[in-house]
Amino acid sequence: MSERETGAHTVTDHDLARAREVLLAGGVVAFPTETYYGLAVDPFNQVALSRLFALKRRPPDRPVLVLIENRQQLPQLVAEVPPPFEVLMDALWPGALTLVFPGVSTLPAMLTGYSGTIGVRLSSHPVARRLVQAFGAPITATSANFSGQPAAVDAAGVIDQLGPDVDLVLDGGNTPGGLGSTILGFAEGQVHLLRPGVLPFADILALLPGQ
Repeated sequence: MSERETGAHTVTDHDLARAREVLLAGGVVAFPTETYYGLAVDPFNQVALSRLFALKRRPPDRPVLVLIENRQQLPQLVAEVPPPFEVLMDALWPGALTLVFPGVSTLPAMLTGYSGTIGVRLSSHPVARRLVQAFGAPITATSANFSGQPAAVDAAGVIDQLGPDVDLVLDGGNTPGGLGSTILGFAEGQVHLLRPGVLPFADILALLPGQ
């Protein structure tokens, strides 16, 4: 049965300590982000990843993005940082921007969707940021839903859709819903839009002279 931690939508340090325990044990934690609720597991735990994909009924070739606490955690995940991404991280992180980097060779293949690349974001939501901080390492942040279904925008929606398969739900109140994070890649010297999202691509390109 899922635990639902709430106190007038206040996530406490005790709640976060419990979430850390769940993640360390290979469990699944639902939490709010600046777009909708996400599902966290330890991205380096193959068993936890397999469970996450099974829970979401997600095809194995669909990668899962991760959240970091700060840019100092990037070397755990990425092999190199394209120069335009440095500009975008300076301007738009924390925020609803996911950047897809070449992944380090040690990443689980399932995490990258067998692509060798990894989507990374630094969230602007206080609960998401505190969860990554409490865990002390990157976490997954795939949307809290069955693949192909609408993502949950509140704790009740997580429980209604995913039920007891989620070990802990951090109730941070309602999230905006709507569009997810904007996802960008880099190839042949250019930044490319991989998925439209909250941040308009035209506004992002305006930060990159010559793109």
